[in-house]
Amino acid sequence: MDIYAKLQELGITLPPVAVPAAAYVPFVQTGNLVFLSGHIAKQDDKVWVGQFGKNMVTADGPAAARAIAIDLLGTLHAAVGDLNKVTRIVKVMSLVNSTPDYTEQHLVTNGASELFAAVFGPAIGAHARSAFGVAQIPLGACVEIELIAEVG
Repeated sequence: MDIYAKLQELGITLPPVAVPAAAYVPFVQTGNLVFLSGHIAKQDDKVWVGQFGKNMVTADGPAAARAIAIDLLGTLHAAVGDLNKVTRIVKVMSLVNSTPDYTEQHLVTNGASELFAAVFGPAIGAHARSAFGVAQIPLGACVEIELIAEVG
């Protein structure tokens, strides 16, 4: 299935590439790999601020991670010009703003992983992944995710 038809079926409109907040670029391609810089969670076009284990619960997490995944898809589209060129979502790395005793970062990150599988299918969308708990994320965001994709 065409990736853009799948996005339409899921009710997803790709956002434009966000302007970097510091001294970096949104993506870099080397060979067949595209590395996307970390994207932070946004809600209503504002930074989604919070810390899991303090003022956020695990049930809030998948929506934040899914929102980031949509932003990442917008950046990936800008990087490669056509999401149908993506041959594999290789790696997802998730940073979850959380208290020292919070241990469900993996469940938060599922929101992004499940969206990639829904958009690309299991053969392309299944990926390696890391999910870390961190003391803070820029601008107080609750989650930040970066992505590595392979293109043909």
